[in-house]
Amino acid sequence: MQTSIKARFWRLFRWGAGVFCVLFIFRLIYGYVASNTNSTGDYYENYFDQVNGLRKNYATSKMKMAPTAGPQPDFSTNQKYEKTAVVRTTTSNFPKDEENVRKKIESYKAMIQYEKALGRKGDRELHLMIGVNPETFDSFYHEIQGIGVIRSMSITKVDKTNEYRQLNAQKVSLEKTVASLEALKKQPGTNQELLPIYDRQLELEDRLQNLGVDLGNFNTENEFCTVKLSLYEGATAQSISFIHRLKIALQWTIHYFAYTVIGFTVLSIFVFVLLLIIDKLNILGLFK
Repeated sequence: MQTSIKARFWRLFRWGAGVFCVLFIFRLIYGYVASNTNSTGDYYENYFDQVNGLRKNYATSKMKMAPTAGPQPDFSTNQKYEKTAVVRTTTSNFPKDEENVRKKIESYKAMIQYEKALGRKGDRELHLMIGVNPETFDSFYHEIQGIGVIRSMSITKVDKTNEYRQLNAQKVSLEKTVASLEALKKQPGTNQELLPIYDRQLELEDRLQNLGVDLGNFNTENEFCTVKLSLYEGATAQSISFIHRLKIALQWTIHYFAYTVIGFTVLSIFVFVLLLIIDKLNILGLFK
């Protein structure tokens, strides 16, 4: 009888220790996973995705083309491209880091093309779209990462050479059409007959103006690469030591292990009483 009680006690102890260890390991792993999720998931949405009508910045670079058969005096051509960096960062010292951002913009002779400030003290946001000279883009992008705690960053480069050529082709086509309409206006005819020509010419000239604006963004004197910076005010995450994580995990495990034991004990008593009641009812013959 004594051996049986000891065996049951050790079996119960092993089960309890096993449950305790599982809970402890679970909480320890959860501490790492949860902190990593919080550090990368803040401010996931890009503010600039919600803003329409932002200026497009383009830059030019030389592309070397492979020589083909026959005389080719120059194998280089201009590549037009759009290069955009998106940086989202958090700072616990918002005024100081905002000042640092503006100083870097000034030192690189960059241009603020869009600015939006939101929120109150303690929960402020600053969103800047910055036009940066293509030659200094990489250096500026690298330095801006030293401000606050970076939450996310990315660079996208899109070739716009074909789009640039298509715009030029449309411009040439429209100019030829306008010239033809101008020649038609010199032909003899009534005002009623010439009115559709004037209307058509005005329409095409309006389209030429819009094309001129689009092509103007590609001009070498307007060349910029884009940095979209979002600066958020908030507490920055600090590194947590392994000892501290062990302490938190142990406290949590003891807390919830106690609840588990109490719950299991209450459930066992409830089942034991229920079985006694059923046994009594069987003795009285109520279930027969």
